Amino acid sequence: MELQQQPPPRQPEGCLTVAIRIPVRIVVLVLVVPVRMAWDLLAAAARAVHRSLLRPVGRALAWLGRTLIVTPLVFLGRCLSWLVHTLVVIPLAWLWRWLVVTPLTWLWRWLAVPLWRYGVVVPASLLWRYGVVAPASLLWRYGVVVPASLLYRYVLTPLGYGIAWLVGGLARGAAGVGAGLAWLGRGIAWLAARGWAGLAWVGRGIAVVVSAVGSALVRVGLILFVVPLGWFYRWVLTPLGRAVAVVAREVGAAFGHAWRIAGHVSRAVGRGLKWLGWQLVGRPLRWVWRTVCAPVLHWVREAVWAPVKRAAVEAGRIAGAALGTARRAAREALASARETVRRARADAWRALVGGPPREPAPHPARTLGSTTTASGAVPAPEISLHKTEG
Repeated sequence: MELQQQPPPRQPEGCLTVAIRIPVRIVVLVLVVPVRMAWDLLAAAARAVHRSLLRPVGRALAWLGRTLIVTPLVFLGRCLSWLVHTLVVIPLAWLWRWLVVTPLTWLWRWLAVPLWRYGVVVPASLLWRYGVVAPASLLWRYGVVVPASLLYRYVLTPLGYGIAWLVGGLARGAAGVGAGLAWLGRGIAWLAARGWAGLAWVGRGIAVVVSAVGSALVRVGLILFVVPLGWFYRWVLTPLGRAVAVVAREVGAAFGHAWRIAGHVSRAVGRGLKWLGWQLVGRPLRWVWRTVCAPVLHWVREAVWAPVKRAAVEAGRIAGAALGTARRAAREALASARETVRRARADAWRALVGGPPREPAPHPARTLGSTTTASGAVPAPEISLHKTEG
């Protein structure tokens, strides 16, 4: 069970609100009713124009643009793309393949790879295996390793010890200098602390003086400015603001109320005009349509259009059957011609080359072991094997 939210209780209204409300609503209603009726009339006219003129015109323009501009441009673009693909892309691809890719592939496969393998890799491997390994190892040992070890033992080690002793002396001197600087810093910090204590005492005295002077100035400002301004705000501006707020609220409410009432009046007037137009124009037009136009159109549909439609459908059906028969006859003639050409080519090849006698091809008209024929197939000719081979 849902708890319904109770509306907040209305605040009691004063006499000023009640005295202002009725005259303001009357004046606003007189001013708003013509405006609302003109607005509704313009809105109805705009809807009628959009529904009966702008929307059909827009659809017609869209159809014309699609038929006269978009469809030809699409067709032209497809034709151009086909021409470009046929006349440019395919020849360029063929030329690229046979003039660039195929020669480069042949050169890489039959020239570059064998030349690199048998001209560089094999001689280098043989030379490294049988002529370079032993001399290179001796050269590395007595030319690099032994001199480096001697240099490290008799030059770099004594030099490192000397540098370490020098760095240690410098570190001890830096530690002594740091201790002296620390003692000097502590003395400076002690002096700074004493000086800061003296400055803090002077600052507290100045703060006491400034606080006393500030308190006196605040009291004077409060008496001379704040109290009169507070009195003026409380007894002048606040009542005036409340009155203005009441008047503005009532004027806004009056405008809303008058707009709603004017809407009801406008709808009533519109219904009256609609009823009058139906009685004067719509009902006679409906009577003319039902009693005159509809019977004539029904007679035209039953006596003229229906026979013409049936005749056109029958003619189309007959033409379709004739076209189907001609298509089937042409397909059978082409199949028979292809079979005849194939048999003649086979006989000529057998006469030139020689071979075993050809078995007659099983005809699809007969089934295995029976004399029944398949549906829609032509019966096979009754010709013996000897006649066929002869």
